[in-house]
Formats: sequence, C-alpha cells, structure tokens
Amino acid sequence: MKTTTESRSKTVTTVAARIAGEDIAKGDYVTILSEIIELPSYLWDCSGISQPIDELVRLRYLPNAAGEPHKVVAVCLPFVYAKRPKGNLIAFDTRQQQLVRLDRDNGRSLWKQMGKTTKKKTK
Repeated sequence: MKTTTESRSKTVTTVAARIAGEDIAKGDYVTILSEIIELPSYLWDCSGISQPIDELVRLRYLPNAAGEPHKVVAVCLPFVYAKRPKGNLIAFDTRQQQLVRLDRDNGRSLWKQMGKTTKKKTK
C-alpha cells in the first residue's frame, strides 16, 4: 500500500549550517551564530576556586547581529571579509566568531531586502 500526502503550503524550511573557515567561499551568505569573549580571570568572580591570574576565562554569547546576512567578498584565514546589506565591509575572525552559511536563495533574498529597507530610510 502506498500512501501519499498533499501539502497545500509551499513553505520550505531551511537550516543555516555551521561552517568551518576553510569551507567559506567568495559569494557565500553567512551570519554570526555566536562569539567568544575572553576575560582575565581576575575579573571572574563567579567561582569558588581561584584561577591563575594569567589564565583567560572564555565566554560564548549570542550577539545582537546574529542572523544578519553578510555576503563574503574575500577569505584570508582566519579572517573572512564580508559586505553588509548596508554596503559597508566587516571582518570576521573565525577564531572568535562561529559563522553559519545561509541557504543561497534565502541569503540573497534577505540581503537584497535588508539593503532596500536601509536605502529607503536614508533617503
């Protein structure tokens, strides 16, 4: 017995994929998933044990710009240079920022839409 289902909705869900720096190429659409901040251990007062002064405490956090699409213009590891929808360039350091690759069609569409809304606001 074969079973088929019909879907009236044509919505397709895509997933952003984590990507290593060496797999990023010019023309990809990427966004920041998370960032790492390093603080000196003497500023870290959330532990019952003391740590050596020269040891860094690493924290992973979600930045406010997470989800904003960027178009990669050049890669020189560990740096990835990308263009924002607004037109200015940004440099990512893959040692401190975890990047994800956006689906090509979604990335292009979002990037164009965000660029249009920004240009309208400035006029």
